[in-house]
Amino acid sequence: MKYKRTPIEAEANQYTVGQGMEDGFELWSDVVISGWIVTDFLVKITQEDGSIVCPYICHRRGRTFIGEGDYIIIEADGTKHVCGEDKFNDRFSKVEE
Repeated sequence: MKYKRTPIEAEANQYTVGQGMEDGFELWSDVVISGWIVTDFLVKITQEDGSIVCPYICHRRGRTFIGEGDYIIIEADGTKHVCGEDKFNDRFSKVEE
């Protein structure tokens, strides 16, 4: 069977460091060591103590790390998703208010 995604209205903003859009940060070294994620395009933030961290959002499947240019999608029920800039315009269209 084939299915079509049901249209939903959601808030979406391109990730910007320092705006509190993430749910937390993970040390870059821990992300690299875990080895289960491609790290090439992740956002990396250098903190005052010199440590490098990567922002992420939490959802029912766990954590998703935020990449350069990604959008943070927040559905009406508060559920968050990360959508790559390369797929965002194919999946979302602006709602006229």
